[in-house]
Amino acid sequence: MAAEERMPLVEKRGNICRSPIAEAVFKKMATDGGVVDQWRIDSAATSTYEIGNPPDHRGQACMKRHGVPMRHVARQVTKEDFMSFEHILCMDESNLSDLKRKAKSVKDYTAKIELLGSYDPQKQLIIQDPYYGSDEDFEKVYEQCVRCCKAFLEKTS
Repeated sequence: MAAEERMPLVEKRGNICRSPIAEAVFKKMATDGGVVDQWRIDSAATSTYEIGNPPDHRGQACMKRHGVPMRHVARQVTKEDFMSFEHILCMDESNLSDLKRKAKSVKDYTAKIELLGSYDPQKQLIIQDPYYGSDEDFEKVYEQCVRCCKAFLEKTS
């Protein structure tokens, strides 16, 4: 498989909380593992709510506490994403439903759409949106993303 074909996309509705955390975590893991050049890693939203905005300040603070670099500007999932990414990983059932519906409008799409939580060794399938929560909720998202991204990277490498 060519390197440019191995591309996860982690997405969420507003693209400022969970998905940028997962994107940053996966980039750090891939970088630390010496395989980042084999991946195109990005995140996007199913909605237009936060397009152009940076990640939530609480998520940025959480990443800083863990030494995980985070650079992201919110964007919306495009039809091209369903053709150019091998994997599209999402955070909850609502995102999964939205993505599968959007994918149906793309002829012969190739992306495998699934929940990031399906890789969680602790079997926490859903990664809850921390937006209305506390710093502790962002920490929980970080911990889930670490577990899931590690398992995903191990399975796909």
